[in-house]
Amino acid sequence: MRSFLVSYPVLLLVLISVASTLAWIPSHRINVPTQTPLTQHAAAPITLDGKEIRAPLTPLGNLVLVRVKDTLTATGGGILLPDQSKERPTEGVVVEAGPGKIHPLTGVRIENPIKTGVSVLYGKFDGRPLEYQGDECQVIRDDDVLLYYTGVSMKVDTVTPVRDYVLVKIDENKYGDKPLQTKSGVVIASQVVKDDAPCEGVVIKVGEGRMASNGKLTTPPVQSGDYVKFKDYAGNGVMIEGKPFSVVKMGDILCTLSEAEKEEILEDLAATAAAASEDAA
Repeated sequence: MRSFLVSYPVLLLVLISVASTLAWIPSHRINVPTQTPLTQHAAAPITLDGKEIRAPLTPLGNLVLVRVKDTLTATGGGILLPDQSKERPTEGVVVEAGPGKIHPLTGVRIENPIKTGVSVLYGKFDGRPLEYQGDECQVIRDDDVLLYYTGVSMKVDTVTPVRDYVLVKIDENKYGDKPLQTKSGVVIASQVVKDDAPCEGVVIKVGEGRMASNGKLTTPPVQSGDYVKFKDYAGNGVMIEGKPFSVVKMGDILCTLSEAEKEEILEDLAATAAAASEDAA
């Protein structure tokens, strides 16, 4: 017991000496991390509608944040509809996309098909406009997107209809300025159909299908190459590479037509036009 009492002060002096020595060792020699002052790497402020916010916007559910493309710098085609149309599609680049919405009955998450970085085509009156980081933006739903594509310009080979949308190439012969002529030689004046909205054409691309409540995709009712007729004014007309197309929901497609059925419709149209001319005379 006496030896312990004698050595204890000595041990205490040794510990104090070691602690003092460690305190003078440079921090880099014992790998002590150092922090850089925040003022040296101050991030650019994030603004929303001209006011600074604390963090970047993060869309929730099936919402998508889109930076709107300027009309003058957007693709040469694909952004215009006839002036008399109710809706003029708009193009933009996806800044951020939510993970998808939760189905209210099944609780299954319906995955968002739109991903960050792709370009999208959507209705002008869809979503909510806002200014984010000084850019004109829109917050839209994934259901508002007609089609998406990668690359600078919209091309037939690069566009993809979203879910239950179908890309239909409009029959230019039916809605052009030249008179129509059936295989039997009957000529239909262009004035007969000039006021008709394009509602027939060939299916070029088909979306993956409508998402059911269980998270599974339904089988599309049509496929590429089908000649289809859809409801009047149901399609969203777009120009792609200088050609007229319509983006139509699968539920708005009335039927598929064979070449013979198409000719029969034209013959009936010609007969109707001829009867109208005789009545007028």
